[in-house]
Amino acid sequence: MKNIIVTIAFLIIGTSAFAQNNITKAKISFGLKNLGIKTGGVIGGVQGNIAFDPAKLATSKIEATADVNAINTDNDMRDEHLKRDDYFDVQKYPKMSLSSVSFKKNSGNNFTGVFNLTVKGITKTVEVPFTYTTVATGNLFNGSFKINRKDFKIGGNSMTMSDDVTINFEAEAAK
Repeated sequence: MKNIIVTIAFLIIGTSAFAQNNITKAKISFGLKNLGIKTGGVIGGVQGNIAFDPAKLATSKIEATADVNAINTDNDMRDEHLKRDDYFDVQKYPKMSLSSVSFKKNSGNNFTGVFNLTVKGITKTVEVPFTYTTVATGNLFNGSFKINRKDFKIGGNSMTMSDDVTINFEAEAAK
């Protein structure tokens, strides 16, 4: 469950629109298996700037951060444990960040972004598939990807907790 937080880092990806725009809405959720049971939560405090144009992928940029203190697994005791140094060490690393490196168009409104994800001071490159949709209030990004919590030294070794964490995100940025 504590490894779930690593997935939250990827949720920071919520972004869109070409001129620099702030993220107006973001929902990041994460999930993993613990004792064979799927568990997860959400993370809040997402902020970011988006300069995304599907016609100008080479100059597009997405940057976001999430506040690890805003983790919510519907279990206060677990949330506090995830904030300790063996998991997210929020005293030393209160934020996670995500910064785009490049984008490629797949088909239709489907894209893949390469991002630098930083959690606990460790930066790893991750590929994130997402959809980009224009809506009345702005631009909407939806996606899902997996990370390995051990890559970010989250939670140590565990025989009961999965190493893979799935991160789902939905973000909207004003036009």
